[in-house]
Amino acid sequence: MLQLRNVTHAYDGRTVLRDVTLDLAEHRIGLIGANGSGKSTLARTLNGLVVPDSGSVLLDGLDTRRHAKEIRRRVGFVFSDAATQILMPTVAEDVALGIRGARGGDAERRVEEILRRHGLADHRDHPAHLLSGGQKQMLALASVLVTEPEILVCDEPTTLLDLHNTKVVERTLRALPQQVVLLTHQLDTLAGFDRVLVMDGGRIVFDGAPEPAAAHYIALMERRAAEAGEPAAGGEAGR
Repeated sequence: MLQLRNVTHAYDGRTVLRDVTLDLAEHRIGLIGANGSGKSTLARTLNGLVVPDSGSVLLDGLDTRRHAKEIRRRVGFVFSDAATQILMPTVAEDVALGIRGARGGDAERRVEEILRRHGLADHRDHPAHLLSGGQKQMLALASVLVTEPEILVCDEPTTLLDLHNTKVVERTLRALPQQVVLLTHQLDTLAGFDRVLVMDGGRIVFDGAPEPAAAHYIALMERRAAEAGEPAAGGEAGR
């Protein structure tokens, strides 16, 4: 289980996480909040991409400060822009990159299986950078899943996608056996999730079921817009 204990972190003197303490045990966990609320930084602490200034992040007792390599094998991370994760010339080569240490036959089997499962088998030898936006996001996801992580952290993976590809990614994430921690602005994506966290100002300000969490977030954004004399923030919250 992932555990955060009194996690605080700052960038250039600006505190982005403030004394966050959480136990993340549920199968499907959503994380929502306005841009700048700290949610992306929090997500990056979960596999050691960010090491907090104070406090600790633990996976089954292993601390990201001392066991980052092992934790990253168990906690996969998918970014919003798939291009940042695609490193190899072809689709199959990019998927195979994460399992370079596996024996030849086993590695080939795992690559072919993951390509087939995620609709990329017909593109195995295609240049990865020529894929469509949706295919690139599926490739980024496949390249993480081929390593067989126990937990998948996804930082707004549908941000750059059209509606069709957004739904494909959503269905894929819902069907995975892994625990998923999903950051998103698309509140309807979180229907049926076990738990949704709302972040604001570097803190968890709501922790509960999807519907009341979404309502809390929308109310927070509307109140902030009213205080600033801006239009209601319902559109932002629904993205």
